Amino acid sequence: MNNKVQEVQVRAVVPLEGSFAVFLGNEEKTFVIYVDEPVGMAISMFMRGISKERPLTHDLMASLMRAFGAKVERAVINDVNGSVFYARLIIAAENQLHSRKLIELDARPSDSIALAMHQGAPVFVARKVLDSVEDMSDALEQIEKRGLDSAAGGKVAGKSSGEEELEEVEDDDDEEELFSEEDDDEDEDDFDDDEEDEEGEDFDEEDEDDEEDGSRHGR
Repeated sequence: MNNKVQEVQVRAVVPLEGSFAVFLGNEEKTFVIYVDEPVGMAISMFMRGISKERPLTHDLMASLMRAFGAKVERAVINDVNGSVFYARLIIAAENQLHSRKLIELDARPSDSIALAMHQGAPVFVARKVLDSVEDMSDALEQIEKRGLDSAAGGKVAGKSSGEEELEEVEDDDDEEELFSEEDDDEDEDDFDDDEEDEEGEDFDEEDEDDEEDGSRHGR
């Protein structure tokens, strides 16, 4: 392979707020390309071999290429300007009408990586790009270590989502019982008030009867 380019692998895909960080690298260096969320999700799914119920955009593009006897030969990240990376997608086409030929297309690195991973094609980076980017190997190692530690901690001391939901349900039940007890107390108070009102009415009726009797005797 030409020493002007180096082969790299997708080492990790990390979801961020509204985007994804794609870690690319080899034994020499690891660097990051930030991609939008849909493409980041597609790269992550291709990386993990997750099957999809319906074809995504990159699945459709790959199917169209196959229909015309074409496939991704390789993807090359050939330039960088600040935080913007550039890539070329190399397509090999061969069918009954045309002999084998290579087609080079200008493409976003994110789409190039997604299509290359979909078809198992290699990804390369230009030597000048690899030399200019910051080495993120230590950052990736820390991210992977935190992921392992959090997973281990969750198994030892953490609670499963089912346990958390159960605790929430129990808390809700306790609140309902508390409110029901308060309602019962209020009902009992209302009942006592009703009894007092009825007793007061009985006393009033007895007083009226006594007054009527007294008026009769007075006559």
